[in-house]
Amino acid sequence: MSLQPSSTSPTEPQPTSAKRSFGTTHAGEEVHEYTLSNPGGISTSIITWGGIMRTLMVPDRNDGVADIVLGFDSLKPYEDRHPYFGTITGRFANRIAQGRFTLDGKSYALATNNGPNHLHGGINGFDRKIWSATTLSAPGTAHLTLSYVSPDGEEGYPGELSTTVTYTLTSENSLIITYEATTTKATPVNLTHHAYFNLAGHDSGDVLAQELIIEASKMVPVDETSIPLGPLVDVANTPFDFQTPATIGERISHVGIGYDHTYVLADTPRPLSLAARARDPQSGRWLEVLTTEPGVQLYTGNYLDGSAIGKGGATYAQHAGFCLETQHFPDSVNQPGYPSTILRPGETFRSTTVIRCGAS
Repeated sequence: MSLQPSSTSPTEPQPTSAKRSFGTTHAGEEVHEYTLSNPGGISTSIITWGGIMRTLMVPDRNDGVADIVLGFDSLKPYEDRHPYFGTITGRFANRIAQGRFTLDGKSYALATNNGPNHLHGGINGFDRKIWSATTLSAPGTAHLTLSYVSPDGEEGYPGELSTTVTYTLTSENSLIITYEATTTKATPVNLTHHAYFNLAGHDSGDVLAQELIIEASKMVPVDETSIPLGPLVDVANTPFDFQTPATIGERISHVGIGYDHTYVLADTPRPLSLAARARDPQSGRWLEVLTTEPGVQLYTGNYLDGSAIGKGGATYAQHAGFCLETQHFPDSVNQPGYPSTILRPGETFRSTTVIRCGAS
């Protein structure tokens, strides 16, 4: 599937990139914000702290532009603990049971930062690192490449892991996120992007009336700490079934406080194809997520409680956004029947996710 524009020429308006300072960390390190914009009115701003997508501006059916991702206006609340708003998560997105795994006969212990389990790379995962940045513009595209080298033993993981994440905004309203990583020792790798979307605008309340389709007939059943329970289960005729359009809130009361579940797109990494589609009926904005990953985690902001004061003073209460985190399955390193997340020296981890935006 080609995602590069086929009809633009250098004489037509092109996507652009811009850079500004976004503040200084407590440790005195400067953080920058890069904004990628295209002629169709779509733009995104990404900061080097955590590789965070801070804004995503999208027109509605009447060309009214709104920011559709939750986040903050300044660096401090990002540097403080927050619910992974817009972050790159790694080395291992999602959970590892008890923070433990065995690899090639050796046992490893990681931080348990989510009840009894390890979550999103640990206490100081990729979401809390400063990434180096370079930009590039080409006909029909603007690119931002972020790089981070995770030392051997960081957060308990083996091997020095060199990671790049590239955001590419096209003239055709696609934001392409490509991940690559290499390692000096065998290590688990499971990278994702953790944007919270609200297609009516980040400050518009909850997302329960927004419509969702997920291209998955199975999901990963989990226990009360979100660790896999056993074989994959069918979603048909359950509150987890989004194979045909349903609003996010239609059956949410039947799944506790909300969705936080991995949907199975394939049993192996796959060609780039559609994972999910969401739409806000009021504004007409829609969003499609395509990925090469075998799973997508639907999370509906269940633990947002209004304490996070967002951009423009917005209050982010429960269900103020939804996440579609493309990734491998939770606890894969301890689940031999799941697609492998082990990267070895001499190999290159590669993954692509595309966010397409529009309105109708």
